[in-house]
Amino acid sequence: SSGINAEYGVYDPTTHRYDHHQRGFTETMASVTNGKMNFETKLSSAGLVYHHFGREVLNQLIPDISEENKAVIYRRLYEYFFEEVDAVDNGINATEGKPRYHVTTTLSGRVRALNPKWNDKEQDFDGQFQKAMNLVGKELTDRVEGMARVWLPALELVKQSFEDRFSVHPSGKIIKLAGEGCPWKEHLYNLEEEAGCEGSVLYVISQSSDSHRVMAVGVRGEGFTNRLSLPEKWMGVRDDALSEISGIPQCVFVHANGFIGGNKTEEGALAMAVKSLEMQGHA
Repeated sequence: SSGINAEYGVYDPTTHRYDHHQRGFTETMASVTNGKMNFETKLSSAGLVYHHFGREVLNQLIPDISEENKAVIYRRLYEYFFEEVDAVDNGINATEGKPRYHVTTTLSGRVRALNPKWNDKEQDFDGQFQKAMNLVGKELTDRVEGMARVWLPALELVKQSFEDRFSVHPSGKIIKLAGEGCPWKEHLYNLEEEAGCEGSVLYVISQSSDSHRVMAVGVRGEGFTNRLSLPEKWMGVRDDALSEISGIPQCVFVHANGFIGGNKTEEGALAMAVKSLEMQGHA
């Protein structure tokens, strides 16, 4: 047994009590780290245990990663895994107002689906709880591995592309990304913030399996809103028809929402991005 108890009505790390249900408990990651991590969501037992033991867990899961990068992953794992758990446990909605549709495939939804059915003749609470532990444990370790082996290595590629952006187009509003499927959005946002030019990059050019893509950069924190969508008259048009109205050879498609388009060549994808800037007054 670990000696950790999350259901004693007490938060006292000296005796390994990590409950959050008691009256007057208001701790957040910001408060327990003295502002070093600026997350204001009220902690649940999950967040409390992560605060006290998360670094030890990362040392076991990714011992070969540098301490500097472990610190980056520690913060990101809270933001993209544990904060959601804390919020759901404390009944905090992700959005203001009524959601437009139901989201039922979250981690908490998958765990909830493992509860014994109310009308089961035999309800195996212990067995189902073990299944839930295995599910959450695998998702946690997969998330850590993804951050360490996929997300972090992508940073160098995105950083180089960001630094080279003015050689792609004089405006600096287009970057050309090496590496098919490379996760770039969060890295780009952070690089822009560090450089003091938030919102400056509008399009990303990258290769897919059989063509080249031009992707509109989204507005940070605003879901499906683009900084500059591809031209409206291109949206939902494909192949020769798209090449004809755009004046760019070998076009493949532009999505009906204008967030992504394709061309058979890298030069063509770049031409689509440049022409989009010109047509919309951003060249």
